[in-house]
Amino acid sequence: VQLVESGGGLVQPGGSLRLSCAASGFTLRSADMRWYRQAPGKERELVASILNTGVIGDYVDSVKGRFTISRDNAKNTVYLQMNSLKAEDTAVYHCNARSVLSRNEYWGQGTQVSVSS
Repeated sequence: VQLVESGGGLVQPGGSLRLSCAASGFTLRSADMRWYRQAPGKERELVASILNTGVIGDYVDSVKGRFTISRDNAKNTVYLQMNSLKAEDTAVYHCNARSVLSRNEYWGQGTQVSVSS
């Protein structure tokens, strides 16, 4: 089982990035998915979640109206579209999968997002 994030990078304030989390070894449609982030010196923070049913959970207040989580079960991939990026969005972003069948939990290695002018 493997989760691989991609799409991070350096972007100017106000810019956009789309993160992807591709799964292998299991089917994402049987998992609730979450994006977390951790900035230097700060605790890990839940950013957004989407259930295996496709129902979107809540977003952390600081990203509401700017970030959108989605999933493409055919591609076994979950996305995080990030618009109007701010310096405070700088962090390592990790995806997390929790199987609704086994309750096993999996993490990706993370992708760095840096917002700076």
